[in-house]
Amino acid sequence: MKFEAIAVENIPLIHTGDDLPSIICKNLELQDRDIVIIASTIVAKAEGEIFRLENITPGKTALEMAARNGKDARFIQAVLSRSREVLVEKPFMLVTTLAGHTCVNAGVDESNIEDGFLLYPPENPDASASRLGNNLEKLSKKKLSVIVTDTNGRAFKIGQTGAAIGIYKIKPVKRWIGEKDLFGKVLEVTEEAVADELAGAANLLMGEGAGGTPVVVIRGFDYYCEEETYIKEMYRPEELDIIKKGLRCLQNRVE
Repeated sequence: MKFEAIAVENIPLIHTGDDLPSIICKNLELQDRDIVIIASTIVAKAEGEIFRLENITPGKTALEMAARNGKDARFIQAVLSRSREVLVEKPFMLVTTLAGHTCVNAGVDESNIEDGFLLYPPENPDASASRLGNNLEKLSKKKLSVIVTDTNGRAFKIGQTGAAIGIYKIKPVKRWIGEKDLFGKVLEVTEEAVADELAGAANLLMGEGAGGTPVVVIRGFDYYCEEETYIKEMYRPEELDIIKKGLRCLQNRVE
């Protein structure tokens, strides 16, 4: 078994309103059941999720947090506007976004964007992946899957890796529960984060610097599904998320 990871070359700098599916199809002939992996930065740019810090007016909560942690209240307000819960305030803001993804600064980014601007992540990454997927399928006349990715750190390791934040026509998790291992033992808890693994593989080609390539196609790994899929299938249920429970307990003690 093998698959290819193909960097889509010649993607230009993306601006608000640019037609990403047309740009992708112009630069690579897609095949049936390809998985198109797209960096959230260019999705956000195309959707116009760009703002200037000077245009943000901080509210009471942002001002209070800024007084405690010394950060710019306007940046804090930008993060809060895309967050449903703040789990850690300092030395960085760890939040759960409105879309349910837990990450630093709600994905608000000042890299890979012109000076003086910041970038929100796509507000609804699943919806973005679905729009992109539908349009890519119309243009290519192929059955395709889409993963929108961001780079995330890991709680217990140094370094960032690609992670899926929005999906289209791909199951995000493969459940091995009930199958047998090499020795015939029935697996009881094994669940494989397929969408994140593919995002991580693509990130090796995407890169992080000036020479980055924001679109990668995975070919030969057939994980296409016809039914609707949602990234929330990857998120641990609240009642089972012991890390969030622990962070909330620490917050309560500090308060």
